[in-house]
Amino acid sequence: MKENRFNRFKFQPFIIESLNKFGFYEPTEIQERMIPLVLKGESAIGQSQTGTGKTFAFVLPILEKINPDKQEVQAVITAPTRELATQIYHQILKVTEQCSPESPIMTRCYVGGTDKQRTIEKLKVQPHIVVGTPGRIKDLMIEKALFIHTSDVLVVDEADMMLDMGFIEDLDQVAAKMPENLQMLVFSATIPEKLKPFLKKYMENPKTVQIDSKRKAAENLQHYLLPSRHRNKKQLVHDALVQYNPYLAIVFTNTKKMAEEVAGFLSEKGLKVARVHGDLNPRERKKMMKQIQDLEYQYIVATDLASRGIDIEGISHVINYELPSDLDFYIHRVGRTARAGNSGVALTVYELSDEDALNRLEKMGIQFQYVDLKKDGFVEADERNKRKTRVRKEDDAERLAKSMVKKPQKVKPGYKKKMQWEMDKIKKRKRRIDQRKK
Repeated sequence: MKENRFNRFKFQPFIIESLNKFGFYEPTEIQERMIPLVLKGESAIGQSQTGTGKTFAFVLPILEKINPDKQEVQAVITAPTRELATQIYHQILKVTEQCSPESPIMTRCYVGGTDKQRTIEKLKVQPHIVVGTPGRIKDLMIEKALFIHTSDVLVVDEADMMLDMGFIEDLDQVAAKMPENLQMLVFSATIPEKLKPFLKKYMENPKTVQIDSKRKAAENLQHYLLPSRHRNKKQLVHDALVQYNPYLAIVFTNTKKMAEEVAGFLSEKGLKVARVHGDLNPRERKKMMKQIQDLEYQYIVATDLASRGIDIEGISHVINYELPSDLDFYIHRVGRTARAGNSGVALTVYELSDEDALNRLEKMGIQFQYVDLKKDGFVEADERNKRKTRVRKEDDAERLAKSMVKKPQKVKPGYKKKMQWEMDKIKKRKRRIDQRKK
């Protein structure tokens, strides 16, 4: 059997068995740097992007520290969306499947959109690990059904998204009920200024692990640029999807309104399209996500909520209908594909107004390939800035003329015309001589 390099962390056998089963033998950079800190009980901030393996960076060491004999809450993991919380919950369940039946680790997921009263009735036995959204965890805490005061570990996943969605107040109430010597683990793509007071309140001298931005995008991901050139963008996206015939493709727009427009256009053209955006109610979202996971759809149109809050397996292609205003979201979007060693394609339909954004993405380490879409399919295209960098080649006659005609020391009116006339005479004479020799 292949050597598992997670062994250096001295994890319990059931964790290593699970990793072997998943085919995970090598820690990612965020796992390499975060796991020792979590095992030591230190508070830490991990700045990393989607697809870097950050979930296992906190899940594995937390599972290592759980005492199954103590039937009390020992870790609380929070996420900004139901889908993300459910995803983390299922990741934990996959690992704990290998636990000994004599000492199982009990994990429960608490999110909105579920029957709260039924949840309270089932909480007569407290779980070892709580995963959920801050609002639902706070509600269960207020109802005196969930007792989180026994837990000394709090994970805040996608902290900047928590801030954007207005969950920091709920999170504050949850953290306030936990012990003073709380180990807080915060994961976020960015640390906005408005988030810092909350972090300062609960974290004293936290360690910070930041992953180099140039390694944000997966190495086995191909980035393509397709110029719109005043063509119908919706039609271009449709033609690209038909040409790719993907296993599963996700098209990103910046607004819910545009998502509806693009999805409507693609549907009219005969493609079966799933919609994922903030206007769907909890029941609709849950139903849509199940249909996607069951591969009832080949195409998804989504807003950026999906790029951070939802993990959909098997996405082979990502298409940016428009570039996001916050370019970090480009990384989140394309991070939906090329996961777990698989390859992926990210296609961006760009306009002239996107020039500055594309330059910044290139500085972040994204290497684009240029393509165009013709009737026969994709073809290689010139780089968008080729005209700017093109150098006009001089022929031999022109070089000789320039060397023979000197700029006068004292410039007189009309000297440029006279110089050009002299150079043209020399060039013509040189060409005539060359012709005679031939």
